[in-house]
Amino acid sequence: MAGEPQADCLFCKVVTGEVPATLVRETETTVAFRDINPQAPTHVLIVPRVHYPDAASLAAAEPQIAADLLVAAGEVAAQEKVDGTGFRIVFNTGTGAGQTVFHAHAHLLGGRGLNWPPG
Repeated sequence: MAGEPQADCLFCKVVTGEVPATLVRETETTVAFRDINPQAPTHVLIVPRVHYPDAASLAAAEPQIAADLLVAAGEVAAQEKVDGTGFRIVFNTGTGAGQTVFHAHAHLLGGRGLNWPPG
């Protein structure tokens, strides 16, 4: 059922502490932790505590929690001291966009130049 933890979901296991991660921030609705394969000096994943397969389904079902993710991303950017130099928030949705864990999550990237388009 949407919103419920999934036994086979890596990020659900991070949220519950079953899988260790380097946590950088927790709120009532979100957990932020360092990406194990960073693509920038600052690369933090922000996930909702509830399970939805992607950002679009999370936003449609629980818009306040989707907003909480963005608030948490801004707080993490300030904590990581990339808020003044610039940062990027990325939501990959679907395998064609590079999503590999099907639990909604935002990538917060910063600490280096982030020219557009990415790649």
